[in-house]
Amino acid sequence: MSDYKKTLHLPSTAFPMKANLTGNEPKMLKFWEEIDVYGTMIAANEGRERYVLHDGPPYANGHIHLGTALNKTIKDIIVKHRNMSGLKAEYVPGWDCHGLPIEHKVSQELREKGKTDLPAVTVRKICRDYARKWIDVQRGEFKRLGVLGTWSEPYLTMNPVYEAATARELGNFMGQGSVVRSKKPIYWCNDCKTALAEAEVEYHDHTSPSVYVRFPLPDARLAEVAPGVDPARAFVVIWTTTPWTLPSNMAVALHPEFNYVAVRADGEFYVLAEALLADCAARFGWQAPEVVARFKGAALEGAVARHPFYDRASRVVLANYVTLDAGTGCVHTAPGHGREDYDTGLRYGLEILSPLDDSGRFLPSVELFAGLRVDEANPKVIETLKERGALLSQEKIRHSYPHCWRCKQPVIYRATTQWFISMERNGLRARALEAIQNEVRWIPAWGRERIHSMIETRPDWCISRQRTWGVPIVALLCKDCDEAWFDKDWVLDIVSRFEAHERGCDYWFEAPIEDVVPAGLTCPKCGGSHWEKEDDILDVWFDSGTSFAAVAEKRPELTFPTDMYLEGSDQHRGWFHSSLLASVGTRGRAPYRAVLTHGYVVDGEGKKMSKSIGNVVAPQEVVDKYGADILRMWVASENYQDDVRYSDAIMARLVDAYRRIRNTLRYLLGNLGDFDPARHAVAPEAMLPLDRYALTLVSRIHARVQRAFTDFEFHRAFHALHTMCGTELSAFYLDIVKDRLYVSAADSPERRSAQTALWQITMTLLSDVAPILSFTAEEAFQHLPEPIHPGVKTVFALRFAMNEGYLLDEDTRQRWDTVAAVRAEITKAIEPARKAGTVGHSLDTHVTVHAREELLDDLRTPGADLAEICIVSKADLAPLDAAPADAWASQEVQGLRIAVTPAPGAKCERCWKYSEALGTAPEHPGLCPRCAAVMAQDGAPAEDGRG
Repeated sequence: MSDYKKTLHLPSTAFPMKANLTGNEPKMLKFWEEIDVYGTMIAANEGRERYVLHDGPPYANGHIHLGTALNKTIKDIIVKHRNMSGLKAEYVPGWDCHGLPIEHKVSQELREKGKTDLPAVTVRKICRDYARKWIDVQRGEFKRLGVLGTWSEPYLTMNPVYEAATARELGNFMGQGSVVRSKKPIYWCNDCKTALAEAEVEYHDHTSPSVYVRFPLPDARLAEVAPGVDPARAFVVIWTTTPWTLPSNMAVALHPEFNYVAVRADGEFYVLAEALLADCAARFGWQAPEVVARFKGAALEGAVARHPFYDRASRVVLANYVTLDAGTGCVHTAPGHGREDYDTGLRYGLEILSPLDDSGRFLPSVELFAGLRVDEANPKVIETLKERGALLSQEKIRHSYPHCWRCKQPVIYRATTQWFISMERNGLRARALEAIQNEVRWIPAWGRERIHSMIETRPDWCISRQRTWGVPIVALLCKDCDEAWFDKDWVLDIVSRFEAHERGCDYWFEAPIEDVVPAGLTCPKCGGSHWEKEDDILDVWFDSGTSFAAVAEKRPELTFPTDMYLEGSDQHRGWFHSSLLASVGTRGRAPYRAVLTHGYVVDGEGKKMSKSIGNVVAPQEVVDKYGADILRMWVASENYQDDVRYSDAIMARLVDAYRRIRNTLRYLLGNLGDFDPARHAVAPEAMLPLDRYALTLVSRIHARVQRAFTDFEFHRAFHALHTMCGTELSAFYLDIVKDRLYVSAADSPERRSAQTALWQITMTLLSDVAPILSFTAEEAFQHLPEPIHPGVKTVFALRFAMNEGYLLDEDTRQRWDTVAAVRAEITKAIEPARKAGTVGHSLDTHVTVHAREELLDDLRTPGADLAEICIVSKADLAPLDAAPADAWASQEVQGLRIAVTPAPGAKCERCWKYSEALGTAPEHPGLCPRCAAVMAQDGAPAEDGRG
């Protein structure tokens, strides 16, 4: 028997089967740096329409985590896809550098060194150096993921140009009259000693004391409203879970429309909501309390109660926010410690009392509780209530309570003098709601309602923070009366000095007061001329929220408004939120056309990743174990609009999927080594129908993939690509066509037809895969045979479009779909014969397809060689009624039965097909006529096994 293996045109490529991503990806990063891969990708679209994805800045503190990696990879997929689709999509990464986390960390380190009283400028320098260190670390980690962008020129919120832009936007708000300095209750962290924005508050379960307290109600008006009640023995009952706020009580609020009762119990009279009487009576141990009178809450407005332990009045007021969900329907009102309480205080002219210092301790002037922290005061207040006979009931309750996002400690509402941007002046709230509804596409759609409800109900924006590391609030304070002065022109002049200063707004902290106060300035309120600089800084959400002004409007790579903002779903109350308010406030429109949000990363069981649980996985661990492409595949394979699960089992499945895609690329490359499109590509009319059908399948999937990319549904794109490699290509077309590729004459029309199809498929697949499997796509691209290579430096500069002339018309495609469906049934029919030992390989088989006439007509489609398509040695067509009794009956295709028998003739030594004409060429007695003809045409095999 002759050895004909060397005469076969077997695949050959240097593209390795084993990926070795962890070893090869760093080499690819070096190659990308050498060729300026990002610049090359962008240059390929010079002069084209722009697409701008504006990067939300991660915080420059610590290593990146899986959530950050998810975020940056999603952005990178979008940027690469848009560029490879012909749009000029530049990506400017940025970092959020100011704020509490860095200052907190620096303060800890300084305390450990015994340095607790450094000048602000020194602290700011240390914070700046700290941020710069972590920017360099994170930049390397992002680049390791294959994320492309202007990494050498990112935007930093601590750069002078950025700081000046932020302060300038503050000046713009000031010029409109939207900025207010006033004493209002805001979230306050006693541990961090600063105000907090809504976005800086997290809700966690917390145990609080729950107390029911009686306030004496000796007002004679009560007897008029509730005849039969003796005011000298009457009380109004309140409920609170913050006993420490009782020293600041100024009123008791009732709902004007609710029904209230005055009841007699244990010889005294109590006022509370009728709907809550039964619950309260059970709590207080009242036995059959007697209802003496009923009245609406409005009837008691203006009555005067007495504080339970201080000798002062507590007025009865009305408020629509009073509910009947719990408590007594009578609400303890401390205007210095609650937003709604504050609003009520303004309406009734109540004192806004909040006698706490920045650590949450009562001031020395507070009787009974001076020097106590609020948590220490709770039990003391309860003890005092007991002593005064004012405590009706107490217990502990577990409820959701606001905590500081940084230190994780409970926060309080505290009235302090702060700076605010009014939500009502200049119609900011209404204009922001209008923009949400009409200017922005929200992905997913529920994002619109979420941010709408937040903007609709939010208080004025507290923009001041009592810290050092940030952009200062540019204003002067009168030392004589505490009036603030912030003329817009003066503010903008100071801002121009920031921009020119080496360290930006350090100027504000360095300059002597006489350099910043205009000559002859006197206080418009008191006429004084003694000034000091405001030392509060801006909320970091104002910092990042003005990135549209500092970056999108200033960088040549970007435009305003941008096409997309993309972050985690928590940013509806963070960056999306502050950016919207800042932009609508000073530009009159949203800064973005679309907003996309993704979920959080959780473990395989759906649990939040937490150090305490021990389920945290660092991106570097994933990259070191699997390679960045597998991490990127994980990002693309999951529906990121929900929480994204990560586990070893998930990654193991993805490794298998990666191998399938890689092996498909390797097979394609291996069969194109001797193909030159300029010389060998066949014209559409000369291409075999099966090859045209394969291209039609791939083209349809490509369109589906591109649509998924465009719609940001990357999981649909990935799964379509993975399925195509495993099903339409490996299990169908490539399985069929390998006979032609290996066995036919090297330059035969049928082989060149198949290679033309493979060339088109390869370039299409590389285009589709590159945004996700960036390293692998580049590696495969660099292994393209020279004649096929398009001549660009990187796969990301590839702009390939399949020749549509090769595609089948719709009617022919549907006929081929039927052929493919019958092929699948024939494969099933052969399996019982193979298991019985009647046949071994499918090439040992002769199949007779018995079908109804319409089906037979489809199977006679020109070019539909069933023997080739089904990889059998012989295939015949016959009427359905001629099928033998033991013919296999299809359950999937109506009117189809298949008879399977061993193939007649003998096995060809070269192609392994059975032939009844074996040996007709005397010089090759073991070959079928086809292989004998190839031998005559190709001659002796080349050294590498190719003809």
